[in-house]
Amino acid sequence: MWIENKKRYRIKQILCAILGLCVSLIFTSAVWNRQEAIAAKQLQGAQERLSQEVLRFHVLGNSDSDNDQSIKLCVRDEILRFMEASISEKEKESLESTREWVRAHLVEIEQTAEKVLRKNGYGYPVRAKVLRCYFPDRKYGDVLFPKGYYEALRVEIGEARGHNWWCVLYPSLCFMDATCAVVPEEGEQKLTSVLAEDDYEALSAKENNFKIKSFFYDLFMEKTGD
Repeated sequence: MWIENKKRYRIKQILCAILGLCVSLIFTSAVWNRQEAIAAKQLQGAQERLSQEVLRFHVLGNSDSDNDQSIKLCVRDEILRFMEASISEKEKESLESTREWVRAHLVEIEQTAEKVLRKNGYGYPVRAKVLRCYFPDRKYGDVLFPKGYYEALRVEIGEARGHNWWCVLYPSLCFMDATCAVVPEEGEQKLTSVLAEDDYEALSAKENNFKIKSFFYDLFMEKTGD
């Protein structure tokens, strides 16, 4: 009898432990879902505000062939050189003045691209325009540009069915890092100058990683009681 009671007690302990684990997982999932919902809403708001403060530069290759992608980058480089040499510091000071300069020089931008193509033996037409278009989630260094509609200088080469390249034309980050891999300190300062602090934190990958780690650490400490 004593052995049977001991077995029942152990079974009860195991069942209680399993039940406690299930409750803990449900609670954690509920809290995490709530945190995700809050973060998603904050991110959406940040995207909407960000889209009103930046002008992106978007170059689409004719196709995804190696040659078309290679010439796309040559076109990109020459357009960036043309803009860097032509646009004044005053014209880069605001979104409005940068947009106005770009719209006034769309023909020159097309001609710059066409010269590169002709020089390399390509006969593709080029179309340059400023418009609002949809972008998927993209990272610029440590900063996330959430999916959504943004205003952009869009340069289409040929059929424009290839992968695209992009950067941020205003604030003028294209001229500092053409790979979009790293945003230097000066670039971060330019982004923070056009964004509220909360928005910049919401879009910063480093800040988001810290918040996620902090959330799980706090939850662990709460559960363990340490």
